[in-house]
Amino acid sequence: MNYRYLRVATLGLSLAGAIAGCGLISSDVTDFDLKLPDKKFSIDTDGWQIDQSKADVFLMQSCASNPTVCSSAVQQACTMGCSGTCNASKTCDLSLDVSVVQPVNLLMEEPDLKTVSDQSVLKVAIDSVTYEVTANSLNVDTPPVTVYVAPMSVVKVDPTSAKAIGTIPAVTAGKTTTGPQPIQFTATGKTDLMNIMATFKTPFNILVGTSLVVTEGTPVPTGRLDSVVHIIAHAGL
Repeated sequence: MNYRYLRVATLGLSLAGAIAGCGLISSDVTDFDLKLPDKKFSIDTDGWQIDQSKADVFLMQSCASNPTVCSSAVQQACTMGCSGTCNASKTCDLSLDVSVVQPVNLLMEEPDLKTVSDQSVLKVAIDSVTYEVTANSLNVDTPPVTVYVAPMSVVKVDPTSAKAIGTIPAVTAGKTTTGPQPIQFTATGKTDLMNIMATFKTPFNILVGTSLVVTEGTPVPTGRLDSVVHIIAHAGL
């Protein structure tokens, strides 16, 4: 995975309401707002620096007699952040891998939470998780982008150790959204997000990942997509 292609704004936490006059959370408060600042990310194809002619040679390569040749030959077309696979037509596909990890430390990012440090777990409810595509000059459709949560030790998208909480649907080339759109939660997505936010004294990671797949006869992706994700929740003590 290559983390350069997806740039995410620093995650934090702001508490609105339920704040005592001194600026601290009162011990008798039963409900308050949790709003993660907007998480901005970009898919910028300039980072891959792929030459179309070299990519064409790789995409025409036969893997009929050796299915693993695509994995080793991919370096001819792309030096980092890429992988090669043998497709059903027995030629090589080029995958441009996108991944990002962003640490979240709620106690550090929101000092007011230290005033409820005697509480081991918050009761968190997710109000909404939405996304917007604010700019898009990509010449290809993007595949769905998966959002994960994971312990701090997990720094790469790995379905065996990170939990997928939802998906940003595929985006048509050059298209943007007209406003916030809901992500598509997994069956346990809301619960997994609530649970990891509830143990607010334990930092965790949010990861986002996808791959742009290039096949024979298709152009190498160019351009850039900018997007932002909004997470709003509330919690009780």
